[in-house]
Amino acid sequence: MRIVFAGTPDFAATALKTLLNDNHDVVGVYTQPDRPAGRGRKLMPSPVKQVAQKAGIPVFQPESLKPEEAQQELAALKPDVMIVAAYGLILPKAVLEIPTHGCLNIHASLLPRWRGAAPIQRAIAAGDAETGITIMQMDEGLDTGAMLLKVKTPIHSDDTGGSLHDRLADLGGKAISQALSRLVAGDLKGEAQNNDQANYAHKLSKAEGHIDWTGSADDIERLVRAFNPWPGTFTDLGEQRLRIHHATALTQASKHPPGTVLNRERDGVTVACGTGTLNITSVQLPGSKAQSISDLINGGKQVLLPGQELN
Repeated sequence: MRIVFAGTPDFAATALKTLLNDNHDVVGVYTQPDRPAGRGRKLMPSPVKQVAQKAGIPVFQPESLKPEEAQQELAALKPDVMIVAAYGLILPKAVLEIPTHGCLNIHASLLPRWRGAAPIQRAIAAGDAETGITIMQMDEGLDTGAMLLKVKTPIHSDDTGGSLHDRLADLGGKAISQALSRLVAGDLKGEAQNNDQANYAHKLSKAEGHIDWTGSADDIERLVRAFNPWPGTFTDLGEQRLRIHHATALTQASKHPPGTVLNRERDGVTVACGTGTLNITSVQLPGSKAQSISDLINGGKQVLLPGQELN
């Protein structure tokens, strides 16, 4: 089958690599226009574009797929199916109808559990026991199309947004390759989603990473893991903003106000929470790199001392 692939970040690039390794016929790749990045703010090609160029596949980077000219350009590729993964552009109804078999989306959630932009992080933060990949037949709604194939994976107690992203990216590539084989065989059937079970995975914001110490230690730990590596979690100590990279929830209770530093040992700094306590093991001070609490103590920094209050 003639495949057009549409995606932009690393998650999508992994799927594209799998399709190419499995010798699928990718006749064109759509990705977001190059964006400024790095200190020099130079225009950088997306990870998907880099994979496509290395494989010698034509790359298309329209600002929008709404203009008729862009739709005609896509139609000229005569795609049997369009594979979409974290593309970042809305696909109008006219585009959805161009490929013979429509557009298939690689979604990083067991639909309908998490629809929207950040299903990986929301699943961790919510304390979900498992997540996975859903291959979905795209329609005009937001992740509302028929489910074609699902692959599950447990969410481990030490999973971060980064580790789960990488695992799901690999699963996504394998799942879409499997789905395409079943499509060719005429064995790919759709199942409607139950809208009553759907949650919206809102786009991540840096402000959400501000830790609310009145919450439970379990919730805070999950947030720290979910937002690692981006957008990160942080707390304020006076005028200093401290970034929290790793932390573990403890069951021990405290009578101190939430946000109070209780102990500072080489294996971590314990902080009172609304319920339980949090043991912080890796932090980042302003103008510094992330470091363990042991290194922080060795450096003689007078921060995160017992009795200090975080907010």
